[in-house]
Amino acid sequence: MGKFDGVLLASDFDNTLIYTEDALRSGTPVPPLPERNRTALAYFMAEGGRFAIATGRALAAFINYADQVPMNSPGVVCNGAALYDFENAAYLETAMLDEKARERGQVILDRFPEAAIEAYHIDNIIHAVHPNAITRQHERITNVSVVELPTMADVPLPLGKLLYEADHETLEAIKTFLQEQGWAEDYELIFSGKTLLEMTSKGANKGGMIQLLAARLGISMEHVYCAGDEANDISMLTAAAEGFAPENCIPAVRACGATIVRHAKDGAIGDVIELLDQKYNGRR
Repeated sequence: MGKFDGVLLASDFDNTLIYTEDALRSGTPVPPLPERNRTALAYFMAEGGRFAIATGRALAAFINYADQVPMNSPGVVCNGAALYDFENAAYLETAMLDEKARERGQVILDRFPEAAIEAYHIDNIIHAVHPNAITRQHERITNVSVVELPTMADVPLPLGKLLYEADHETLEAIKTFLQEQGWAEDYELIFSGKTLLEMTSKGANKGGMIQLLAARLGISMEHVYCAGDEANDISMLTAAAEGFAPENCIPAVRACGATIVRHAKDGAIGDVIELLDQKYNGRR
């Protein structure tokens, strides 16, 4: 029996597992996985632990980096809209947006022409309507080119997520508009960055999908641990037995009670596994 048998650790990708912020700002390539994280994850999995990625990225935006991440579990993609089995290249769970979401997206673009929308299709394609400078920056960091379309009506269904891209003030105005229309209650609306507002179907968030993953693996939530740095990670940090966050996390993540570890660029997940090693010491 390994020390971590029956233990699940899930980590956000950007700025938690790998620090990508500098690459986003400079346009340079995404750095490799810190060696400290790689060594710790190898130990964790060798001792029976299950490691999963839980990213806001669509599958298309993460798959190019998947071979850099040592993992032995299906992962959460599209900010909780889907659970994907990387070993068998298949979706296990999905929570799709409906036609109304697409129509409402066009209303937003008409009202806020400075905004862009990336529409995440389940077939590993990202469409963009009104792409802007933030869209282009996002393309560089994800290493995926969007397929431009003139209107939201041209975007094919089914969709896992709509990503609104604009300056933070505009995104706050968009969120307020959605609330004023009574539409916000139909969705999860979460900032994954100052210039990124995520919209998924109600209940489709990282926390909910991690709970489905744990159930599939037969792991009690008492032995589920999560790590993340942004607002879209809070649902899983608070659902876990303990949530962890790198010191570069936003204030709201600190406020949710996450245990703070070192900066993501210095191997934050290595700290998490060291703490779990102490917690499960003597299990074998």
